[in-house]
Amino acid sequence: MSPIFPCLVSVLAKYENQINVFSEFLEDLPDTDEPVWVLGECYNVKTEKTGLLSDVHSRLWFTYRKKFSPIGGTGPSSDTGWGCMLRCGQMILAQALVCSQLGRAWRWRAEGGQPEEYHRILHCFLDRKDSCYSVHQMAQMGVGEGKAVGEWYGSNTVAQVLKKLALFDDWNSLAVYVSMDNTVVIEDIKKQCRQATCSHTHGNRATACPHSQSQSRSDWRPLLLVIPLRLGINHINPVYIQALKECFKIPQSCGVLGGKPNLAYYFIGFVGEELIYLDPHTTQSAVESEAGSGVDDQSYHCLRSPRRMKITNLDPSVALGFFCKSEDDFDSWCNLIQQEMQMKRNLRMFELVENHPPHWPPFVPPTKPEVQTTGAEFIESSDKLFESEEEFEILNV
Repeated sequence: MSPIFPCLVSVLAKYENQINVFSEFLEDLPDTDEPVWVLGECYNVKTEKTGLLSDVHSRLWFTYRKKFSPIGGTGPSSDTGWGCMLRCGQMILAQALVCSQLGRAWRWRAEGGQPEEYHRILHCFLDRKDSCYSVHQMAQMGVGEGKAVGEWYGSNTVAQVLKKLALFDDWNSLAVYVSMDNTVVIEDIKKQCRQATCSHTHGNRATACPHSQSQSRSDWRPLLLVIPLRLGINHINPVYIQALKECFKIPQSCGVLGGKPNLAYYFIGFVGEELIYLDPHTTQSAVESEAGSGVDDQSYHCLRSPRRMKITNLDPSVALGFFCKSEDDFDSWCNLIQQEMQMKRNLRMFELVENHPPHWPPFVPPTKPEVQTTGAEFIESSDKLFESEEEFEILNV
């Protein structure tokens, strides 16, 4: 045996987070003249390959982790085998936060020197109970959605969980709107995004926080719009494929949650008839970091060539994601969608309507409950906090 081989094996084992198997290391982007679309950006793979890979490598990559503190104190200390959709949910939310705090043009540098906002975002997703969007918080908040800790999630369920957790994130003040019945209601979104960035709840009324600097900020909260859909019965209906591809061309694109049965991926673009995705199915050790300190972030960026799968292999249950930082940004998104709908009247994936449907229950924007604690403590009472919301929410999937 060549003496080089054991060394190669050692290197591959050391960098398990970047390479699953050696054959994947050899895989490369296709040599094609077709454009490659990634989250609203278009690339020519022959002339812009470096920029394309830099874009993909800059996306935050969340995977299975092991050796973190047990969820709920006595639960699992790894999410391997069940947490892939949770990790995909983290990725789509992280993309929204990066766009909000750093901008879509921001790029990660392996040598370090990242801005403070980047590290604050990463701290939100660390695998510990006091991180706002940790797997601990998501898994326990999922109990209120009827999911036991350790149970596999669908895309709609993880969107509902993110919507609730975002209420406790005062720094980002992100509004997460999850559509229902394949319908996006402009009036409801504007009502939710025009809420004060910090609020208390009194019955069903939201009142601005006294003595809060947030009151002087713009009255539009950055929006993560999630649209759960079912685009077929057992497989994606081919009539929706082109419309799905068009979503990745929209400047506000924040990716798509989906995959195969019990196998979730975070889709960030396409080339030809293949979807480009980040795969959470790699188990890495949890990263330790003290509050206020930097994070060893090498394992949070996927440095291999982006993975691809044929669109026809996609499970029909998906969730489209879009990020709108301002009201003008949202209005622009609405105009683009309306133009697309006019061209494909009979092939719409979802409906975009101006006013709240009269036959629906009244829309009540979600508000932060009056809870003084942070971290895992508020999760324990989440069922009580959101019982009223469950009465009028209609799950799409």
